[in-house]
Amino acid sequence: MTRSIDYGNLMHDAMRGLIQTVLEDIAANGLPGEHHFFITFDTRHPDAELADWLRERYPEEMTVVIQHWYDGLKVTDDGFSITLNFGNAPEPLYVPFDAISTFVDPSVEFGLRFETQAHDEDDLDDEEDDADAAPAPRGDAEVVRLDQFRK
Repeated sequence: MTRSIDYGNLMHDAMRGLIQTVLEDIAANGLPGEHHFFITFDTRHPDAELADWLRERYPEEMTVVIQHWYDGLKVTDDGFSITLNFGNAPEPLYVPFDAISTFVDPSVEFGLRFETQAHDEDDLDDEEDDADAAPAPRGDAEVVRLDQFRK
């Protein structure tokens, strides 16, 4: 077997690490200037935590905005927890970094998109049951065009 460097997963990990570092700074120091984030994540991820009514409303993915009001931002190596306001109802969320599909800061025209391969429910169950299996490829990562987020 020939050994090779897995640049795709290395880039993926580096980009997730960038998000972690940015959110850790925001948790410690607040949002500077006009910075704000649009974060889209897979609500079906097994470690994502959100209210049942939010999961029903966003059964596949959800985009949250971290800008004017947020509370309790805590960042770990695996994800972040935050309380956001949904129609004057504060709701806690936990977003695993592996669930994030886009991270955009429109104030500086910066964005990341994580391409993942779709899995059906049976594939997810099989992966959870087989702890000895090699990790599934997480897909490619790329810089995002910001036109889709412009008003």
